Amino acid sequence: MSCSPALTERLVQIAQEAASAERGRKEAIYAAAAAQLGMSRGTLFRKLKAVTVRPERKRRCDAGKAPPASTPAMNERLVEVAKAAAAAGQGQKSAIYEAAAAELGMTTRWLMKKLAAVAVRPQRRQRSDAGEVALPVQEAELISAMLMESLRKNGKRLMAIGQAVEILRANGLVKAARVDAETGELVPLSDNAVSHALRVHSLHPDQLLRPAPAVELRSLHPNHVWQVDASLCVLYYLATHNPRETGLQVMRQAEFYKNKPANLKRIENDRVWRYVVTDHNSGAVFVHYVFGAESGINLAEAFIAAIQPRGSDPFHGVPYILMMDMGSANTSGLFTNLMRRLQVKPLAHAPENARATGQVENAQNLVECSFESGLRLQPVSSLDELNDMSRRWAGWFNANKVHTRHGRTRFEQWLTISEGQLRQAPPPALCRELLTHTPERRKVNDKLRVSFRGREFDVRAVPSVMVGEWLNVTFNPYATDAACIVDTAEDGSELLHSVPVVARDDAGFAETANVIGEDYRRHADTLADTNRKAVDMLAMDATTLEQAAAARKAKAVPFGGRVDPYKVIEQAPQRTFMPRRGTDLPSVASVQPIEAPPAVLTRFEAAAELARRGVAMSPERNAQVRAWFPDGVPENELDDLARRLTVRAGLRVVAGGAGAANE
Repeated sequence: MSCSPALTERLVQIAQEAASAERGRKEAIYAAAAAQLGMSRGTLFRKLKAVTVRPERKRRCDAGKAPPASTPAMNERLVEVAKAAAAAGQGQKSAIYEAAAAELGMTTRWLMKKLAAVAVRPQRRQRSDAGEVALPVQEAELISAMLMESLRKNGKRLMAIGQAVEILRANGLVKAARVDAETGELVPLSDNAVSHALRVHSLHPDQLLRPAPAVELRSLHPNHVWQVDASLCVLYYLATHNPRETGLQVMRQAEFYKNKPANLKRIENDRVWRYVVTDHNSGAVFVHYVFGAESGINLAEAFIAAIQPRGSDPFHGVPYILMMDMGSANTSGLFTNLMRRLQVKPLAHAPENARATGQVENAQNLVECSFESGLRLQPVSSLDELNDMSRRWAGWFNANKVHTRHGRTRFEQWLTISEGQLRQAPPPALCRELLTHTPERRKVNDKLRVSFRGREFDVRAVPSVMVGEWLNVTFNPYATDAACIVDTAEDGSELLHSVPVVARDDAGFAETANVIGEDYRRHADTLADTNRKAVDMLAMDATTLEQAAAARKAKAVPFGGRVDPYKVIEQAPQRTFMPRRGTDLPSVASVQPIEAPPAVLTRFEAAAELARRGVAMSPERNAQVRAWFPDGVPENELDDLARRLTVRAGLRVVAGGAGAANE
């Protein structure tokens, strides 16, 4: 937006005239200038802004200064000033405030802040209808259920509140209306009113999707509860076989990121996993690094290392409870069996509930920030050296850092453990031998049986068993012809159900199978069968299965036809649309059909067709056809060609060749 010198000089004059003009005259000056210069007011203002030199803004006199300290005498005086200002008439308060500010040695701004702190204001009167909503709680529950059913797995709500209310209104399930006090008619509630009512009734989806309240957990003594968690070390990898990279290497962002998967694949087996174990009571931390990935073997190795005595480090022993997440490695049969043999109760928290093991999650962050941050300055050449350094750091951290909960260092709190509470761990070799069999998941077939180790077992006696469900099967150590179904009791403990093997006769049939024509026994109803019958009767508005079957046979409409999914369309307001004028379509000229060209036969095909028509072909006639049609014989010329060949054969010489005549 360049300006000529003359235009710039004129703009400066306009700006000076506007600055010196009285209030109310500036608009006339700007309008006249815009008309004179042939530009809009917006363009004029932009050009004026570019050429106008504004004075620097004056700094407040109290900028950066702290407010005067309050004293009892000052507070008393401030109360008097507030009362005087409240009693003063309109236009007189400013003088009172300025005089009080000068008296107390502060600016008017600070005076107003002080007055706001000491002034006593009357409580605001509450509305008479505060907290009342027109939407009944029964209708709010229906609307909330409709909205919650439209949720996707990621929490996205597909159905809006207005749409849900519209559908339920159309089906006559809700009214969602209020009574007008003046006219007495029902007025539909707006979407905002329905949303507010849902919140008042605590039924809004945003409220229902909030997490459940957290419950504080406590442990009774050191080694009562441990927590374990694995995390991939995202900052480093340990190179042990590449001569150009020896020791701990930093994963630079420019080299290792999602768009360069080959680099990540190259160091996949060199990446270091960190296992952190914490004692819930004392907060003591143990760190163990492994290669590979999060697996049952690595978890077992880290746990075995944590429970072993480590010289001057007092933190050791077998815990009574081990808390962890639901990872496949943590819940694998290998590690679970080790817990069972060591009489440790594993507690895997529910999915998406990481706050249950928040202590070890926080310890992961402590290790990464306090220990791993210094590895860049201390070369490490092997995994054993890395674990030795982590032991030294953990010993220093547990012995010197005070825990905010109990006010002592972690080792001081851990040393309060009694002799009966400290269970000494078996040697590492024996612990590794305890990694044995775990219950296996098997699917129930349609005969209420499961297969296990090459044999079938009858599970019809297992409570709540259903076809297609999964059961955990293990050996029965007391009976070779039976297996055990591992179930969970109401208190969360392990519950075993003994199930017999399916005995078979010489023909391979189960001995308990029904004999054709003699036995008509059937399985007792499973939970799925019972629920299926109840749902069937509900859909058919029947009280017995016979009534439901008769209704279905009669083609009865489910739910008695009370739910009309298209009622919204029927109740939609009728709309009338204005017709639009169009243009006549011009006539289309007729087009003569184009005949396809006749097929062209080769001389061989033409000779065969002529022979079929009774023309005796000879070398002379073939030569004549080749002379007449060197490129092939058109199919529509065959009749004429046959006639010419036949007529030519009938020609004969008359009177010594003086003339020729056709016969």
